[in-house]
Amino acid sequence: MAGSEAAWQAANQGIKVVIHEMRPKVETFAHRTGNLAEMVCSNSFRSDDSEQNAVGLLHWEMRAADGIIMSTADAHKLPAGGALAVDRDPFAEAVTAKLIAHPNISVSYEEIDTLPEDGNWIIATGPLTSGKLADAIAAETGAEALAFFDAIAPIVYAESVDMSVAWMQSRYDKGETEEERTAYLNCPMSKDDYEGFIDALLAADKTEFKEGETAGYFDGCLPIEVMAERGRETLRFGPMKPVGLTNPHQPDVKPYAVVQLRRDNALGTLYNIVGFQTKMKYGAQTDVFKRIPGLTDASFARLGGIHRNTFLNSPTLLDDQMRLKSRPNIRFAGQITGVEGYVESAAMGLLAGRLAVAEMTGATLPPVPDTTATGALVSHITGGAAAKTFQPMNVNFGLFPPVEGLKGGRRGRKDRYKAYTDRAKIDWQAWLAN
Repeated sequence: MAGSEAAWQAANQGIKVVIHEMRPKVETFAHRTGNLAEMVCSNSFRSDDSEQNAVGLLHWEMRAADGIIMSTADAHKLPAGGALAVDRDPFAEAVTAKLIAHPNISVSYEEIDTLPEDGNWIIATGPLTSGKLADAIAAETGAEALAFFDAIAPIVYAESVDMSVAWMQSRYDKGETEEERTAYLNCPMSKDDYEGFIDALLAADKTEFKEGETAGYFDGCLPIEVMAERGRETLRFGPMKPVGLTNPHQPDVKPYAVVQLRRDNALGTLYNIVGFQTKMKYGAQTDVFKRIPGLTDASFARLGGIHRNTFLNSPTLLDDQMRLKSRPNIRFAGQITGVEGYVESAAMGLLAGRLAVAEMTGATLPPVPDTTATGALVSHITGGAAAKTFQPMNVNFGLFPPVEGLKGGRRGRKDRYKAYTDRAKIDWQAWLAN
């Protein structure tokens, strides 16, 4: 995501760009193709509300900057209530086609395994940086790369879901069209169903980390079994919460818990299980997930999995231009910088591409205002966060400077968030004008 966006931004300003992509020659745990923007963990860009949600504001800023990731996502979106979800394969194919067709962009399919000495480079290798390049980065920075573990949720064939048990509904019927209001498959659980599911989940065989692997998890992508270990009710107040839904098969019976599945492709043949990232072994996954009412005879297009995710201690290593302090010809962008999420990663690519162009052409760009979603993110990773406790971060309004004169508390939250977004849009447009 970040590399694609960086290349697009630079090329559109007249800079010749070479994208170096190791896939499909060098494969990763999670990728299946050599496409330049393949989505592996989820197909969701999360909330698209640009007035009450920080990631929705980030969507807006990237659209205003002619971002390739957002324009292509809009062209391949799927019904998902108030979220922006995309048909992942056509999305990646379209991004790849646009980049390859750009007159200022060429693609070289090989692995880069050392830090380049000359030229202007952006390293946007994401959470699955190749081992050799990760070793080279660690050797240059003089410290071991920080790491945590990311998990992937399973995908189910829609035709294998029992619709006499499941039903279609977005939580709180959210959405402007009937298609959006029925964007999710819902599988209800009674209290006995839920308790049995938790028992099976906790007892299931799980992937164990290798000796010496002590990294933790990113809270936004916790495996379901880790959530369950924190308390038997944790999932029921998380991804399995039953609120905002009515089972048409039993309208007078309120489910104790609900498992939701979100459409994963435009055909509606594939659905991913929302929030069900897992480190269970494959055999255990099928046994446990088939305990879910409606998924008793489910067939899986992909089972879940877990992988190691490395990232820089960016507050220590990067300057405010996203350059490696010891090698200023190299910028970093995307998830490797310590942002979390497709949108945040792409936004850092957008910014890195524009900063590189400014430096190469001798232009002077003012700092990105930290009142914007993009500016708040880059300020956080390049100095706003404490280096000792630095961990991957999604964009959120807690990263923004307060708006003066607004009252706090839950009652004032709607007005406060609207004030954040109004201010950000004005400041972002002013920055783009430069």
